[in-house]
Amino acid sequence: MYNKKIPIDTTCGFRIAIEVMGGKWKPYIIYELLDDSKRPSELQRHISGASERVLAQQLKELTEYGVVEKRVIDSVAKHTEYSLTDLGRSLIPIIEQLRDWGNNFRPKLEEILKNRSEN
Repeated sequence: MYNKKIPIDTTCGFRIAIEVMGGKWKPYIIYELLDDSKRPSELQRHISGASERVLAQQLKELTEYGVVEKRVIDSVAKHTEYSLTDLGRSLIPIIEQLRDWGNNFRPKLEEILKNRSEN
């Protein structure tokens, strides 16, 4: 894992939660793994804008925190799949609440964006 210059504040639950699932791509990764396991290439297709290197780094962090499990499938064509662990599945209500909040905010955001384009 990338060694951060600022130590993690383990006295605050909010900061711990943001450390584990915060960042630009971690919530997207968790969201994409809600229903089933995925290969890194599948995640790359579904999470447009994230580089392969950054996704690999975020997956590594999520794996080290125990949120995501990495499985190497040794079949005819060896490949890797990622899935949520029990700990990762405990984040599902939070991710679903974020999705619902975004769906409820959509009309307001569309209005804001429309006003911006008119000005």
